[in-house]
Amino acid sequence: MPELLAGIPNPPTPARLSVGVISAGRVGTALGSALERAGHVVTAVAAPSGASRERAALRLPEATVGAPSDIAEKAELLILAVPDTELPDLVAELAPRINPSAIVLHTSGALGVGVLAPLARLGCTTIAFHPAMTFVDDPEDTVRLADCCIGITAADEIGHAVGQALALELGAEPVRVPEAARPLYHAALAHGANHLVALVDDAVLALRAALAGGVGLDTVGGPSGDLAERVLAPLARAALENALARGPSALTGPAARGDAAAVSRHLAAIDTVDPAITDAYCAQSRRAAAQSGMSAMIDPALEKEIR
Repeated sequence: MPELLAGIPNPPTPARLSVGVISAGRVGTALGSALERAGHVVTAVAAPSGASRERAALRLPEATVGAPSDIAEKAELLILAVPDTELPDLVAELAPRINPSAIVLHTSGALGVGVLAPLARLGCTTIAFHPAMTFVDDPEDTVRLADCCIGITAADEIGHAVGQALALELGAEPVRVPEAARPLYHAALAHGANHLVALVDDAVLALRAALAGGVGLDTVGGPSGDLAERVLAPLARAALENALARGPSALTGPAARGDAAAVSRHLAAIDTVDPAITDAYCAQSRRAAAQSGMSAMIDPALEKEIR
């Protein structure tokens, strides 16, 4: 029995459930498809846009398209996969028609189970169920769910046990997140994943500028159009693996060794590509220097460049 379920004797494994998905975005369809692989049945989905209807037809072909309130009335397991800003109004809309014995989960990372309190008061088992994964609107989204952790917040042990059992059915690892810690949990994931994408995109843009017109663009290994990505990929993958395994001790480069002159040259070069990247490089250099104990050497150079 996984340690996360310790203390809960014979935790309930959900029976084959009739699932409703609101709505057919990237997360909702990936989660619905994964639940079907686990033996549940997605019977209905809300798909308000043309793109979501196409996605539902492709990913959840057996599900009928319906109104959210109609879906909530019949679903045994109701997935609310809508943007955070829409969730409170959706809960209010569904409350008059919700199946009071339903399991209701939302997929927001930042919001806890409190937003579902109106449904819990009606008798529903409510769960904040956030897959710590990025979704790119691809069938592989469903596959990746089996390799991720799912941040679970519930109002009681029954809710936690049901959420954990659902996560385990998907092949994922359930992780308890306290209600009050949801914003910090989500901020950490956004900083480590969303900002990583922005950082890598900036690095590729600068590397393309550095390699433009250079010798060897048609080297063996792939088209010259993705040369920057091919150069960066092994380094970035190794850096990520080292960071996860070793923490700040994996830091290398001029900021980490206190080479202020090199940092200044980098800032001047990057500024010719895009000053916005310069700002990001400056901020990250300051942070890397602090983590390496080199702030006293790097910060004065950064202040000079800013002035």
